[in-house]
Amino acid sequence: PVRTEFQRDRDRIIHCNFFRLLKRKTQVFLIPKSDQYRTRLTHTLEVAQIARTVARALRLNEDLTEAIALGHDIGHTPFGHDGERTLDKLCGGFKHYEQGVRVCEIIERDGKGLNLTRQVKDGILCHTNKKASTLEGNVVRLSDKIAYINHDIEDASRGGVLKEEELPREAVEVLGRTKSERITTLVNSVILNSAGKSEIAYDPEVQKAHDILREFMFGNVYYTKANTSEKEKACRVIEHLFEYYCANPQKLPELYRDIADRFGTERAAADYIAGMTDDYAVELYKELFIPKPWVSF
Repeated sequence: PVRTEFQRDRDRIIHCNFFRLLKRKTQVFLIPKSDQYRTRLTHTLEVAQIARTVARALRLNEDLTEAIALGHDIGHTPFGHDGERTLDKLCGGFKHYEQGVRVCEIIERDGKGLNLTRQVKDGILCHTNKKASTLEGNVVRLSDKIAYINHDIEDASRGGVLKEEELPREAVEVLGRTKSERITTLVNSVILNSAGKSEIAYDPEVQKAHDILREFMFGNVYYTKANTSEKEKACRVIEHLFEYYCANPQKLPELYRDIADRFGTERAAADYIAGMTDDYAVELYKELFIPKPWVSF
């Protein structure tokens, strides 16, 4: 009785199954060398921290902002964006932000859904590349980018993929040389440039520096051989599981058999696979496709 509707949304997300699954889903590196790398869950927590800071400074609804931030990646696949792209190709359309809303409305709580408010679902749907209907949703959209670009630099440096001195000078001179400096610059820019306005945005100089740094990360981390050497194997795991369940829908769990009756077998197979962790997908692949005597070798 003491919680707002948006606090209820936040709590329903935190306590749901799909939120817990994020702890074993890839953020960037498929096979991390240590437990210090981000997972999809730790990324989500960093986004929530940044978004709450911005929302509080702008006197926005902090409960709504936190709920959107905690739920924004709830529809993500195993193996990060590689898993997402594979399912998108296989089932003729799959986006993790659309899947997030689907999880909240159709899949969670054994098909009952989480009964979230329209504003939270809109923020989840629009967090990647669309303008949300609320300022809070747009705060989360920028906070997501602030978080992943900067923590991915740290993880890439830890993994030997990147040295921080290799970051583009024109971006570093504006944003800062350390993760803390860059996040501070980006957050302050959003707050100072958005206060009292109907749009959430950086100032032009910081926006340009942010775009340069983001482009650098895509060219030098996200799509480099060092980071993608195992992705073809991960994609094949997704492909084989999808083909198996499309051919054998009776093998799907009961919830997903019901979804198959309502939305088709391909959609149900995609829903089931999208909810798997990296580890579970690999173990299920072994169980289905590798002869048992070989496993011990």
